[in-house]
Amino acid sequence: MENMYLKETDIMEKSEIEKKEELLDDIIQTKKKLEQARQNFEFAEGELVDYYLYMIKANQSKLNYLLKQAKIIN
Repeated sequence: MENMYLKETDIMEKSEIEKKEELLDDIIQTKKKLEQARQNFEFAEGELVDYYLYMIKANQSKLNYLLKQAKIIN
């Protein structure tokens, strides 16, 4: 429980610049994961087709959310 509090405190103490940098890093990483899932989908067979469709949809949703957050911050 104590560790959870420390993590929350660390988040609260971040400067606006650090928050923006972290958001930008998250956007870049999510774009990479989305592109990788799309590439893997092209060669997927059997049950992996469903898996990569799920990954594409999940990463696209996350990217949309992060982009909305970036617009709010700026």
